Amino acid sequence: MRALLVVNPKATTTSERVRDVLVRALRSEFDLAVERTRRRGHATTLAREAAAGGVDVVCTLGGDGTINEVVNGLMTGAPVETRPALAVVPGGSTNVFARALGLPKGWAEGASVILEALHAGRIRTIGLGRADDRYFTFCAGLGLDASVVRRVEQARLRGRTSTPALYMRSAVSQYFTAIDRRHPAISLEQPGEATEAELSTVIIQNTAPWTFIGDRAINPNPGASFDLGLDVLALRRLRVPSTTRTVTQLLSRHSEPHGSQVIRLHDVSEFSLVAERPQAFQLDGDYLGEREKVRFTSVPGALRVIC
Repeated sequence: MRALLVVNPKATTTSERVRDVLVRALRSEFDLAVERTRRRGHATTLAREAAAGGVDVVCTLGGDGTINEVVNGLMTGAPVETRPALAVVPGGSTNVFARALGLPKGWAEGASVILEALHAGRIRTIGLGRADDRYFTFCAGLGLDASVVRRVEQARLRGRTSTPALYMRSAVSQYFTAIDRRHPAISLEQPGEATEAELSTVIIQNTAPWTFIGDRAINPNPGASFDLGLDVLALRRLRVPSTTRTVTQLLSRHSEPHGSQVIRLHDVSEFSLVAERPQAFQLDGDYLGEREKVRFTSVPGALRVIC
């Protein structure tokens, strides 16, 4: 069985020794090639070439951004059964996708589970989300959510380490200083439904949870699933009292977001977000610039995953 290991050498929680150990373990099971990413988008090219070359499994060692790039490279026009399966070894700071699949958050335990799954023939087919022409595995966002991701990425470029505290500080800073909370600019348009206008931020989930703060899962839409359509959480006006209440609900283990400023949609097949002015946009925790319109669709049965 042929496999490609795509390694992000800047992965947060791995080292050269870790990579060597993983390569030796995988070579005991595969005819393995190893490639290191050199720039943004490189993992997409590597995965696309692997799919064209008849590789059976593409394995990633990196974070959610590396996984997203590989998934987009695997999504060729070929039937899902003939495309390489994906195996994910957690190597980032949060590893939302791997943990949503039920994998351990540590690289060693995750690699062990993958090898066991290969011996047992455990392959799961999951659905993906698509934003315009790009696929995502677990989440997308337009507005405040994405502006926080942008600020964290800027901090990381200055040498900061990605931590829950950094995300929390960035969220507070963006909320009070960087967004227009008085004039919501986003509308949600869904075929056959009335338009939801004057939205400040929109979070889209392809699975649950949306993210993690340390070991705590954050679950705006706990019914979201790889086996269903997309789930949506949208907030209208970001007034301090209502926003504080929503954040408290998000952090609670016993309450789901609700209230007059909250919109939630479950198992949606397609919709569009249209903004009056450019809004920050993210997919799977990677900032992708600003957009004024994005069309979202659910893509069922799109990807085979070893887990």
